[in-house]
Amino acid sequence: MPEARFVAAGSRSQAAAESFGARWGAARCHGSYAALAADREVEAVYVAVPHPFHAENSLLCLEAGKAVLCEKPFALNAAQAAEVIGCARRRRLLVMEGMWTRAFPVMVRLRQLLAEGAVGRVRLVRADFSFRAKFSAEGRLFNRQLGGGALLDVGVYPVSLASMILGPPARICSGAEMGATGVDYQAAMIFHYQNGAAAALFAGLRADSISEAEIIGESGAITIHSVWWKPSRMTVRRTRGESETFDMPYAGNGFQFEAAEFMNCLRQGRMESAMMPLEETLSIMKTLDAARAPWGLRYPGE
Repeated sequence: MPEARFVAAGSRSQAAAESFGARWGAARCHGSYAALAADREVEAVYVAVPHPFHAENSLLCLEAGKAVLCEKPFALNAAQAAEVIGCARRRRLLVMEGMWTRAFPVMVRLRQLLAEGAVGRVRLVRADFSFRAKFSAEGRLFNRQLGGGALLDVGVYPVSLASMILGPPARICSGAEMGATGVDYQAAMIFHYQNGAAAALFAGLRADSISEAEIIGESGAITIHSVWWKPSRMTVRRTRGESETFDMPYAGNGFQFEAAEFMNCLRQGRMESAMMPLEETLSIMKTLDAARAPWGLRYPGE
């Protein structure tokens, strides 16, 4: 972002910080997260550590007076998320979940279309996010101590999409393949809502999926084409009328839209983003907790 400066990078070791900083042009490199949080020139911090450390490091930075953009999932569970949100509100600081999918131009247009009633009342949201990951028992994706498994890594995307469109579910049905490392290798979820709508969601680490999303309404449907979680194209099909396709290509890796939203909030003195509200972030964490409860999946410290 042209109006931002990369003031400092922090890592668990000085060598790692310097390696990253040299690659991306950090002005200073800190060998601990505490040193980064204490850096007086730092105004905001992007927390992009493994899942179990999201809440810990978000709290560290907030207590040091820094605004925080925390990578998804916002925390390991709802209790941690509530603690981070509570801290930010007490300190009157901006904190935002880094759910980058929300900020893409296609998603902005999707929200507009749904608000206009383009396909009528939404009856079903269907979405999948699954890929075949190279197995490593010690790697982040399959290691329970690192918050591994499909649900937190990729399942949060379809859950967040369903939340954006339908809100919190009234009832959750879920099942998972629990692997040898004690985490979910794949998971299927069906959400039911008070208004009668439903969501059918899938996440996995052992097979490549089409990665499309569909929103089915009473007078049409919207397809967000592959890959829907970093979208550039969607098609609206109306029951009575012609189809319309929206092509919205973008340069770069797509994270610039999330960064722009965060920086706009920072400039305007907001403590949260209307695009990714804190109460919804907390609600999504509660939904993830409820989805995994029948599997007996517990993360470090729980």
